[in-house]
Amino acid sequence: MKNGNKVFLTIVSCAIGLLWVVPYVWIIVTSVALRPDAAHPFARLGIDHFSDVLSQAPFGIYFLNSLVIVAGVLFLQCVTTTLAAYAVARLKFWGRDFVFLLLLCQIAIPNDILLVPNYLTVSKLRLTNSLLGIMVPFFASGFGIFLLRQTFKSIPRDFEEAAEIDGAGLLRKLAYVYLPMSKPAYAAFGLASVCAHWNDFLWPLIVTNSDRVRPMTVGLAMFATSFETGARWGDVAAATILVTLPLVLLFAVFQKRFVESLSFSSGIK
Repeated sequence: MKNGNKVFLTIVSCAIGLLWVVPYVWIIVTSVALRPDAAHPFARLGIDHFSDVLSQAPFGIYFLNSLVIVAGVLFLQCVTTTLAAYAVARLKFWGRDFVFLLLLCQIAIPNDILLVPNYLTVSKLRLTNSLLGIMVPFFASGFGIFLLRQTFKSIPRDFEEAAEIDGAGLLRKLAYVYLPMSKPAYAAFGLASVCAHWNDFLWPLIVTNSDRVRPMTVGLAMFATSFETGARWGDVAAATILVTLPLVLLFAVFQKRFVESLSFSSGIK
């Protein structure tokens, strides 16, 4: 019976995996399939769609913008979430649990609900149509604070007390005690943050109005709707490959770490 259940689960897993893979395979095939023409009467494969995309839209600028946004948000999030998580995990002050509860509320509130207040705030700061304006609302993360707080609380206080005996201050304790012992938590949070902000579309679309600061997702949407005679699916598929390829390569390189991070985050109580 156990072997039968295992075979059934394997079949179901493979079927679900195919549902996810088939659309991406279709995009790859469409991006390299060239239609017959007078010079080439038979269908063939090539990279002409990719060269057309790169010549028609500044995807290089879009890529650099997305890279700056993802790296900048992740760096600031690591700083703010580390300090906040340490405060609600180790420091004793009045209202600590209430403060932590307020921080958790960010997890329950969808980002789409905050679009209007975020836009008004960014407008008052005169940061619209800028990379900093895209990043500012995400410099803190309730999910990151929760994840790191639970991790910090699981670290024995003996390590921190030993560091204090050696004369370590707050920053040294974080750098030499908490950060090295929390690598799985940082990996899990980092992967989630990178994927979320690389794929973010609605907020960058609202706050930007020029190619100079648009990320890959918004650039792809502008490119797909720029054809007067309808979308050229070969070019759209090639542009989609350019947008998604960095995340695919990231997963391929860090697949083991990705699985370990998911296992770690799902095991936190």
